[in-house]
Amino acid sequence: MNALSDARRRLIGRLRHRKTRAREALVLVEGVRVVSDLLEAGVQPRFALVSPRCDALAPDLVGRLHEVTEVVRVDDDTLESCADTSTPQGVLAVAPEPGGDWFDRIGPDDRILVLDALQDPGNVGTLVRAAAALGATGVVLLDGSVEPWNPKAVRASAGAVFRCPLALVQSDRALERLSRAGLPILVADASGTDVAPPPWHGGWALVVGSEGHGVREALRAQAAKTVRVPMAVGVESLNAGVAGSILLYELTRHRGGPGA
Repeated sequence: MNALSDARRRLIGRLRHRKTRAREALVLVEGVRVVSDLLEAGVQPRFALVSPRCDALAPDLVGRLHEVTEVVRVDDDTLESCADTSTPQGVLAVAPEPGGDWFDRIGPDDRILVLDALQDPGNVGTLVRAAAALGATGVVLLDGSVEPWNPKAVRASAGAVFRCPLALVQSDRALERLSRAGLPILVADASGTDVAPPPWHGGWALVVGSEGHGVREALRAQAAKTVRVPMAVGVESLNAGVAGSILLYELTRHRGGPGA
């Protein structure tokens, strides 16, 4: 069984922190499903840790990893000490952070999800997953949002962070770029107009804010419309992940679904 070097053990520890991930442009990916999604998206890990638990759960994945990167064999206890999850599945990969300049090329027919200062990594991952499933052009995370490479966000996205274009952008730059692209801004808000039927049939930018503070005033001031999910009497609100996913569905389904 290969020995995990001290340098790599320290690197894995550092990648638990946002500043290190940003500086090194590397992310941690855990679990059979998410590592499989990583490979299917064409991302080549720098290296991977595999323990006997993964051999039992997903032997095919171990073979695929051997084809594209260095696989470090460790025992289950060593992998568990490196993992972020409480019940790791025996596989952990260190991979380059996906990037791209897609946001600078958006146009009037694009469909953009904008996350404004969302701090819950589960909600961020859920919304990235919904955006990928429903054919959004990409997801923009404004300053104040948890980064999509947070391990909990990566897991909640079920690997969608490696398939859906993402951009981390300051709010003033995002506003300027959306305006230049001619995209109307739709702000998600419980006091808005019911989204069904959809209020817009061309491209749009749907902004979902944090549950505690909502969407910042600069974005509200530029909004073409505020939209909400129709709900039964007596129900005050949904969490950001659920509400944003439903709004995305309503905005896309009348255009023929994903990619239409």
